[in-house]
Amino acid sequence: MANRAKLLLPIALLLISVAIASASDGLLRVGLKKRTLSRDSLVASRVAFNEEGTVALAARKFRLARGYLEPEPVGPVGPGEDDAGDIIGLKNYMNAQYFGEIGIGSPAQNFTVIFDTGSSNLWIPSAKCYFSVACYFHSKYKSSQSSTYKKNGKSASIHYGTGSISGFFSEDQVTIGDLVVNDQAFIEATKEPSVTFLVAKFDGILGLGFQEISVGNATPVWYNMVSQNLIKDAVFSFWFNRNSGDGEGGEVVFGGVDKNHFKGEHTYVPVTSKGYWQFELGDILVGGNSTGFCANGCAAIADSGTSLIAGPTSVIAEINQQIGAAGVLSQQCKAVAAQYGEMIIEKLIAKEDPAKVCSSIGVCTYDGTHGVKAGIRSVVDKATGGFSDAMCTYCELAVTWMENQISQNKTAEQIISYVDKLCERLPSPMGESAVDCDSVSSMPNVSFTIGGKTFDLTPEQYVLEVAQGGTSQCISGFIALDVPQGPLWILGDVFMGAYHTVFDYGNLRVGFAEAA
Repeated sequence: MANRAKLLLPIALLLISVAIASASDGLLRVGLKKRTLSRDSLVASRVAFNEEGTVALAARKFRLARGYLEPEPVGPVGPGEDDAGDIIGLKNYMNAQYFGEIGIGSPAQNFTVIFDTGSSNLWIPSAKCYFSVACYFHSKYKSSQSSTYKKNGKSASIHYGTGSISGFFSEDQVTIGDLVVNDQAFIEATKEPSVTFLVAKFDGILGLGFQEISVGNATPVWYNMVSQNLIKDAVFSFWFNRNSGDGEGGEVVFGGVDKNHFKGEHTYVPVTSKGYWQFELGDILVGGNSTGFCANGCAAIADSGTSLIAGPTSVIAEINQQIGAAGVLSQQCKAVAAQYGEMIIEKLIAKEDPAKVCSSIGVCTYDGTHGVKAGIRSVVDKATGGFSDAMCTYCELAVTWMENQISQNKTAEQIISYVDKLCERLPSPMGESAVDCDSVSSMPNVSFTIGGKTFDLTPEQYVLEVAQGGTSQCISGFIALDVPQGPLWILGDVFMGAYHTVFDYGNLRVGFAEAA
């Protein structure tokens, strides 16, 4: 892989110093330093699933699917492309995670947080966290040392795939750059899942999602910035510096955009559901060829708190097959293709409803919309829940894959052989798929259609390299995620690193432009 050092994926997280500087344009910039990290705490950025079946990016994500709301009307044209607000520098942990510093209280107590568009609460460790080991490795908020602290006391709990954090609400002023948000409700965490937060050295999370998904219906920090007239325009934007050798990690701009970090104009799409920054995603292409999966549209969210790109298992397996990524060799998946492949093809050619095919051949039980299977878990996780659940899951994947191949006029033999190969590309239990570092230059582009425009990702952009014990391993930037309301895509830092992203709260829309 060319310039391999620039693609190292750090997973251990270290707290590092920042330098604050004022610029001649009147914007506050926070200079940041970075350090090469190891793979040891990969658990801190993997996808995990809780017992309710709700996806959570371990140590990074609140529960993902609380239901979809009706689209909100889109307002008039938003801020101009040259508007800029307060600029907050971010730490780039070698393209894996991005952090910035905030202050809470008077005088300010500093904390390193993830600016997360996939959640809506602010939480940090509390000085009253006595029995969680993780708390002893992070900065802790001491209410007794703040003159602006206000007691709230309402209990709060946020569930993750690997556990939960719990604590209570307090109120204090929050300083972000040179902005001071008054009377901000936040959670003082008194319990944290030990492994996840022990290895993840960020202190907390500052959610930039909508209030509809805020735990305790707490007013998000962003809402208070707007209501307290601290910013010019109700918009914020992200630039992630994917060149991990540079000193700058990236920036989040509140109140505008920084024209130095994008090329051309943004393509805007309306927010279709307030909660997450959700919008409609069009077709997914690999090497310029349609996967056929989202040709009629899929839901997607732009999520700064997710390292990779998550999507439906059926499409991720196709992508992995074409880029040569190796996951779990699934004999059960292969058994479905061998035993039921011809029957599935016959029914699809006969125009039988694809949602009913697996039930009609006796592999699944049809519930009126699709084959009945276990909650929201990965295919591999489902497989561990029982053979029948796995067979149903693999059958439904085979139907999706075969549909696509039939549309390309492939023979039955070619289709079954293709599905057999895809079975070998199912992601591993923790979501990772390895690729050959020396083959990156020959891999195809993967493209997403948003607002009628195609957004390409080159292999150098979607393949990440993990350092481990003096050696390195390349992994695919795509991980599998299945939700019952789906299909749902999460466009995380891999995508947002390639495309400068604007979150236009005033006009309820999301915009993307090539990053510069």
